[in-house]
Parts: sequence; C-alpha cells; structure tokens
Amino acid sequence: MGQRRVEGRENRRAMGTTSMKGRLLVATPSLREPAFDRTVILMLEHGAEGALGLVLNRPSEMELRGPAPDWEPFAAHPPVVFFGGPVGQGSAICLARAEGDDQSDAWTPIFGRIGALNIAKSPHEVDQPIEEIRVFSGHAGWAPGQLEAEIADGAWFLVHSEPEDALSSEPLDLWRRVLRRQKGRVALYAGFPADPALN
Repeated sequence: MGQRRVEGRENRRAMGTTSMKGRLLVATPSLREPAFDRTVILMLEHGAEGALGLVLNRPSEMELRGPAPDWEPFAAHPPVVFFGGPVGQGSAICLARAEGDDQSDAWTPIFGRIGALNIAKSPHEVDQPIEEIRVFSGHAGWAPGQLEAEIADGAWFLVHSEPEDALSSEPLDLWRRVLRRQKGRVALYAGFPADPALN
C-alpha cells in the first residue's frame, strides 16, 4: 500500500464531520510544496465558506519591534514575526495567550487560553490580561471543500493541538514534536528524513 493511501486512510478517520477550528494540520512527507513543506498549521476558522489557518513553525528574521513596538514586551520567544502562510502577505494576524475567554473587539478566543488579538489597539486598551503574543504575516486559506479533499488525498495529518503549540519556543522542531506524540503509525513519520533520497 502506498504512503499516500496510508496517510489518507488515517486522516479520513480523524476528520469526521466536526469543525477543525483549534486543531492542527501537520504536513505529511508527501506534501512537497515549498510553502507548506513540513509545516504545522493551527486552524483558526473552518466551515461551509472554507478554512483559514496559521503556519506555526516558520519564523522570519524580522523582529517584532518593527511592526508592533507597543507589544514587543509581550513577545513569545523567539521575538520575531512568523510566516503565517502565502495568502495576504503583509497583513498581520496575532495569536496570544491570555487569562479569561470573554470575546471583545480586541480578543477572539480560539481554544483554551489561545486567541486572536487585535494589535492595532495598545496593551492598555485590551481588557484581557495578555501573557504572550506572536505575530504572523499572511495566512493559509482554502476554498470550500478544498482542505477536506487535500486531507483525504493524504497531504495533511489532522491532529489535536496542545496549548504550547501555538507559541512554541522551539518552532523549528514543532513538526517532529507534534508527530512524535501521536499514536500508531502517524508517530513513525517523525523520523522521516527531510530528503527522502537519504532514507
């Protein structure tokens, strides 16, 4: 049985019919598109109109003090802007860890204590006590049904997220770390070489 068929079968079991919001997409080794190779994506929205997520493991070299100087003291390590995906490059989306889960014009909960923060507002204008933030340039987006088709085709593993994933201090190791904690054959992919020719 080919690798893509195995991946697709695992994902059909995980997908079900519920929203993927708050879950992770982990690129399978068969997804070789440069923008998504070995990415881990946190799903922010998923429904009949399509899906939107943020790549969690692509830090850039741009320091946060450039686009959001007021929020620099709240920056999670590493304190740089992250590549959130190829759609809407130049537009910023901010994830944050905060106390409380009441939605406001500055704060939209996603799961647990992780939510989207409007950094156009200054820290003293936000009612939620913010602990850490991470700013992403751009996002990943899918038309209606597109993501479901990609998952069924074996491009992504759909797995549960953990609170530390969104603002991981070791983003470059996140792909392997998320795969390692899975059950069954999915965990084996954590050892897949970056260059399959070396296997």
